[in-house]
Amino acid sequence: MRRAARSTLVVLLLLVVLAVLLYRTRHAIRLEGFDWERLKESVRQASFPLLLLATALIFVSYGLRSARWVRFCRHLGGASFRGVYSCTLVGFTAIFLLGRAGEPVRPLLIARKERLGVASMFGIYVLERVFDMGCTVVLAGLGLFFLPRKLAGGREGTALLTTVRATGVLLLVVLLAAIAFLVYFRFRGAPRFEHGVARWRHASGWRARVAGLSAGFGDGLQAIRSPADLVAATGISLVHWSVIVLIYYAVAQAFGGGLARLDLLATALVLAFTMVGSTLQLPAVGGGSQLATFLAFTVIFGVEKEPAAAAAIVIWLITFAACSLAGIPLLVREGWSMAELRRLALAERQAEAAGGHIELAGSPPRTGEAPR
Repeated sequence: MRRAARSTLVVLLLLVVLAVLLYRTRHAIRLEGFDWERLKESVRQASFPLLLLATALIFVSYGLRSARWVRFCRHLGGASFRGVYSCTLVGFTAIFLLGRAGEPVRPLLIARKERLGVASMFGIYVLERVFDMGCTVVLAGLGLFFLPRKLAGGREGTALLTTVRATGVLLLVVLLAAIAFLVYFRFRGAPRFEHGVARWRHASGWRARVAGLSAGFGDGLQAIRSPADLVAATGISLVHWSVIVLIYYAVAQAFGGGLARLDLLATALVLAFTMVGSTLQLPAVGGGSQLATFLAFTVIFGVEKEPAAAAAIVIWLITFAACSLAGIPLLVREGWSMAELRRLALAERQAEAAGGHIELAGSPPRTGEAPR
């Protein structure tokens, strides 16, 4: 009885989420022949042990992300894994609850809790994005170049695949350019650039913003000072994204059917689609990670719409919403409120527009050189 009640509750939750998502994308997804009864049956037959495993793995991935941040802080005063991990969970919970407006929360909370410079934490945030972009390009490349025979094909699939390949090449070019810029900026360009924009620090508008961003870049890039730092950050990043691939694979296997035929390389390509969809607009259909996951399952791999929709929603719930299971209790324990986090994020946005960062109690002001 308890298992039946739990299954019914999960089905109802997924149906509510699906209804909202389908309404928001009602002009993008073709739902001819969509069978709601088959959707419910797909959810009922899903393997809950595999879904629980996927949920546990997402917290492992947050731990790896936190370990990478701690490694980045090694030359900037040091940070504790426990403190960074709790701020990471709260930070991603803020993104889930506040949307894009919650993105500054995580660096700000880490700066306050670990008593580190705010500019340095935002510099590390930039580094983190570069490493994540690199892993996305690697995953997309592996899937696109090693899976051509397993793709569903067809006119829609071929067109979408061509678009994604072009996007992947563009991302690779952007990534290489970003790496080249960061290497130059770290070893030679920072002093010259900061000297050049020093007169903009007390200006307004885009000049002040560029001056503030250069400070963050300079501080954050002190996180990588040796080949060992680069190797460690790259290794942790690869393990982190491998865990995310395992989450996608576990969810696909949990729903069985056509999804169970997808191997790790196929789920890596689905993940790459999701990452691109979360940041870019797909032609003729719009953006959104859930939509990108759905399209990857159905158009690229030929999975039926009903289990594909259910799997896409579950992946979104696990990778995007599950953090709140721990993040909200941590908010309460630390004495923070969502209103406070919203004010914090808004204040940071305004400070960035003026070319700087907000000052936090317990966080040291930016200095020219972080302690070794």
